[in-house]
Amino acid sequence: MKGKIISAIKYLLFLAIGVGMLWLTFRNQDFSSLGEKIKTLKINWLVAATVAAIFSHLSRAARWAMLIEPLGYKPKLSNTFWALCVGYLANFAVPRIGEITRCGVLTKAEKVPFNELIGTVIVERIMDVIMLFILLVAVAAMQYHLIGDFLHQHIIQPLAGKFQNPVVLVVLAAALVMMVVAVYFLFFRKREKSNPLLEKITTLLKGVVDGIKSISKLKNIPLFIFHTVFIWAMYFMATWLCFFTLDATSHLSAVAGLFILVAGGLGMSAPVQGGIGAFHYIVSRGLMLYGISETDGIIYATISHGYQTLLLIVLGTIGFFVLMATSRKSKTDGL
Repeated sequence: MKGKIISAIKYLLFLAIGVGMLWLTFRNQDFSSLGEKIKTLKINWLVAATVAAIFSHLSRAARWAMLIEPLGYKPKLSNTFWALCVGYLANFAVPRIGEITRCGVLTKAEKVPFNELIGTVIVERIMDVIMLFILLVAVAAMQYHLIGDFLHQHIIQPLAGKFQNPVVLVVLAAALVMMVVAVYFLFFRKREKSNPLLEKITTLLKGVVDGIKSISKLKNIPLFIFHTVFIWAMYFMATWLCFFTLDATSHLSAVAGLFILVAGGLGMSAPVQGGIGAFHYIVSRGLMLYGISETDGIIYATISHGYQTLLLIVLGTIGFFVLMATSRKSKTDGL
């Protein structure tokens, strides 16, 4: 019961943050005017952006399968794709729970150890952070004077403020202590005395480490790199193509699209359900750097976030039922 109450509090807190940022973004807007402008949306460009987004998810699913294969399993691409979509769907309920959810549903469908899957997801996240950092540096180099102030005002300054917060510092210190303790028990503590809890933690950590090590055992590193680049290339295409859905943003350059991709990526990384609010705020403010009005920036952000949300809800729901059927069939065949 206590765990459920804590989970509910976390959910409501994250939701409140997202709703608060949405209010901050839309508070001075005329909704009737927003509605009229949205009616001028060019659907054909939105369809093209949706296709690019689907390709990015397929490529990510293929890359995940490549990381799983060195563990001794060969999951179907369809199963990794649907598990990925279910994970995205779960993120709309609780931030970051999707990473655990997709591992859980794939474990049931493909019988791959859950803890090892967690390790592969950690590798994926590391690769995403590296790509996001590379793109951030590239954009900053191309348009430093335009973007430098934006990064300082909307990203660096808020982060610096958070790290000055004593509560955040305490949490980080506690996390560091936990990591040190985990490493100690995993690699240095002698196991003369058996402790069931410690053994479970050790087993979990070993599985995670094995999953992380999967990147060193890849059979086709060039293909893995290709998928990593292709995923972000499709993210960029989806972002840029969405510019053409509105007359107000249709003239923006590819460099602007790259910047909005980075800004949107940072917004989606915020600890709120599906990046709601954070994405709208940071993307609309980013577009204002290119002379786009606040209203048009908000409309673009709403359309961009909206179609992706709808897509992931549809795919995630389909994936949930497909993997449920797959798990049941697997159990029946095992009898």
